[in-house]
Amino acid sequence: MDATRSIEEALEQFGQDFAARFDAATSEQTLRDEKASVLGKKGKLTEILKLMGKVPAEDRRRIGEQVNALKDAVESRFEARLEALRRQRREAELNAPPFDLSMPPRLLAPRGHRHPLSQTQDDLLAIFRDLGFLSVEGPEVELEENNFTKLAFPPDHPATDMQDTFWVDVQGAPSGARTLLRTHTSAVQVREMSSRPPPMAIVSSGAVYRRDDDITHSPMFHQVEGFLVDRRVTFGHLKAVLDAFATRLYGPGTRTRFRPSYFPFVEPGAEVDVSCVFCGGQGCRVCKQTGWIEILGCGMIHPAVFEQCGLDPEAYSGFAFGLGVDRIAMLRYGINDIRLLYENAPRFLTQF
Repeated sequence: MDATRSIEEALEQFGQDFAARFDAATSEQTLRDEKASVLGKKGKLTEILKLMGKVPAEDRRRIGEQVNALKDAVESRFEARLEALRRQRREAELNAPPFDLSMPPRLLAPRGHRHPLSQTQDDLLAIFRDLGFLSVEGPEVELEENNFTKLAFPPDHPATDMQDTFWVDVQGAPSGARTLLRTHTSAVQVREMSSRPPPMAIVSSGAVYRRDDDITHSPMFHQVEGFLVDRRVTFGHLKAVLDAFATRLYGPGTRTRFRPSYFPFVEPGAEVDVSCVFCGGQGCRVCKQTGWIEILGCGMIHPAVFEQCGLDPEAYSGFAFGLGVDRIAMLRYGINDIRLLYENAPRFLTQF
């Protein structure tokens, strides 16, 4: 009987306390916290019910009915107080000074704009589209076959080493195929030449990945790749396209210079320089007093690439070129550290 009396006294006191605590709540969150403190797993009622094991069997039904009645009372009081608080808040909103709907809004944050890399990439693609190139996209996770093999990379080329390339495992990849984060957008060239007949003039852009990280290199950067395939395409056609591109990018009077260079997927290959956009070719700190700035690599598509893509190198010829969007953006905006383009610092990005 002592246990029965103890639990009944505790329930009576509980019934008096919770109502006062609910009425004292001044916000919806406070009210919900009070409810949790009385009905929650660690609430007051739970503590009281721990005494039920000591209550005689003949008293348990009566005590259980009292507990259920209290729970209903708590829920009812909670809902009533919650409605009262919401009504008070609504009345406060209605009685507050009116809003002048004719006034312009206050912007909480300044209006954003495109990232300097996006601006540069869009401008480059627009130039090549104006020159008749079709813009396409390709996947950033690529097959080794498209990224290296079909572009005539020898098996022992340094770019295929683990320390230079991000190799990844892809569920659902063809059996035995190796996959990687593409190291250049040239893989799009393979995909397009393997899936459509010439003639074709294609330009693509996007992120590429290599294991480089310093003030002039980033593990992720962006490229624009272009190529043209048709019958009787010559190096002269390539030079004409790139001369037109340089003029549209840097303005009339811009000169180009082609220097022999090696790339596995072109023969012959060349590096292309433009007359320094900062000093006009007179020599300055940016161009290291040479009067020239390197902007891209190019060349005539290697016959082995045509053969890998199912095209007859005796019937078709073509040229390809690739340039780093990040480098063009750095030259355009005078940025001396490529990492600034990826740190997302508002003080830096708002300058462009």
